[in-house]
Amino acid sequence: MHTYLVNATIQILPLAQDKHPYDWVDDAITVIQSSNLKYEVRPFSTELEGRYDQVIKLFNDVNEHLYAKKCDEWICNLQIQIRANGDMTGEEKTAKFKI
Repeated sequence: MHTYLVNATIQILPLAQDKHPYDWVDDAITVIQSSNLKYEVRPFSTELEGRYDQVIKLFNDVNEHLYAKKCDEWICNLQIQIRANGDMTGEEKTAKFKI
């Protein structure tokens, strides 16, 4: 895949009942924070910007982290917007709505 920036969101939906779901989400966010990718935690998902391979690696890292922490079950959604010949940023998509 190319080396341009992609815009993505990752959403963790813990189904495990051994602790509060927010605690599992917080665990996942620690992995995102250590990724060196641009991110913004939102109420329903975390927005990401990085190269395609970095975003895919982060997706794998989050899932491996939850597995290693013994989360019993979760759903992990990933959305990626890719532009074939240039960067795709969140700012580009939302700038017109900022006051």
